[in-house]
Amino acid sequence: MADNTFMLEIVTPEQIVFKDEVQFVVVPAVDGELGVLVNHAALVTALTIGVLRYREPSGAEKKMAVSGGFMEVVDNVARVLAETSERGSEIDILRAKDSARRARERLTQRNENINYARAQLSLNRAIARLKAAGEKLD
Repeated sequence: MADNTFMLEIVTPEQIVFKDEVQFVVVPAVDGELGVLVNHAALVTALTIGVLRYREPSGAEKKMAVSGGFMEVVDNVARVLAETSERGSEIDILRAKDSARRARERLTQRNENINYARAQLSLNRAIARLKAAGEKLD
């Protein structure tokens, strides 16, 4: 391991999404974005829906959409246990835009049968996916 890198593991209930050395990671913590560099103090934090960013040892920056979970940092290993995680480069942009459109429509309707909290979460996930894919938002 290089002097300025640490291990990042991103795991969902279905699979190990990512496991490699990185220079830094920024996660969407419940209280705002949280950045981690090598030799960070031990911590555990809750995550929300948003974009996780990291820099590879080569200098390339990557993004992933995550929705909820936790991050633990111990002994130069950052473990993200996420409900869902999707690489920005693998996101279906048309599907994410369609999901955002449907969620916005539900949020503007006046209907007692609509679960507005669920629609808002759906919109937040779609926005995070579009941001991770590098798309401009409307």
